[in-house]
Amino acid sequence: EAEPSQTDKARFFAQVEQLNTSYPGGLSAYVSSARTLLADSKAGVNPLDGWVPSVPVGETLDFCSDVFFSHEETGVAELDGCGFVLVAGGLGERLGFSGIKVALPTQLSSEQTYLELYIRSILALQKRAAHISGRVVTLPLAIMVSDDTAARTDALLKENTYFGMMPDQVTLLKQEKVACLKDNEARLALHPNDPCSLLTKPHGHGDVHFLLHDSGVLDRWRKCGLRWVYFFQDTNALAFKVLPACLGVSKRLQLQVNSVGIARAPGEAVGGIMRLEHSDG
Repeated sequence: EAEPSQTDKARFFAQVEQLNTSYPGGLSAYVSSARTLLADSKAGVNPLDGWVPSVPVGETLDFCSDVFFSHEETGVAELDGCGFVLVAGGLGERLGFSGIKVALPTQLSSEQTYLELYIRSILALQKRAAHISGRVVTLPLAIMVSDDTAARTDALLKENTYFGMMPDQVTLLKQEKVACLKDNEARLALHPNDPCSLLTKPHGHGDVHFLLHDSGVLDRWRKCGLRWVYFFQDTNALAFKVLPACLGVSKRLQLQVNSVGIARAPGEAVGGIMRLEHSDG
């Protein structure tokens, strides 16, 4: 087998360096964690062993009820301190759409895209917050993109003059891929068509928290006086209908993290939100 060229070697180690710097703790932490998880899975270890579930603190709100409106009123007063994070790293292939998900139409009559709907909603909340506070309010938006969506998301924003937002109001955070593993020993897999390249894959939505911190976005928002961060998905047209009420619940109960969900019918194939407390305290 031919010796790799200096160019190929340099390309390989550049990729290794990029993978190392883009993961908290580097590749050694990534491999170490993977080995532990794989070994536990092989041994049948239950990661929830010793944890006791219970119903978490929260509120059950019926849309447009008096209680809903009461929490909404509390939340509206908090809008001036809210930043927004859109997780938009995916394509619409499973939906029969070849473009990015945020370019999908929310409905057929206007063909308004999800991205436009989201930005118009934020601008409406921004206007309301400015009216209540009596000052100029700018609500920032951060969008986590991937290799698949970065260029097309940027183009969609620029082609539509950011749908009314100021360009510096929007921040794109690019999610990097992670190395693929080839076996239960968590050895890194080489690309089958390129022996000087590691095979990589997307890492999941959880990267958004690391990206917000590592990029300095959260620190910048905190210095601007923001108190809340609202995370939402790329194709959830109803996300902003409940935001003020959600903020109201968070404010009244002094919650650090709050999730919006729907009631789960017994046997329904959806996840549940619960509080976990370990038996040893």
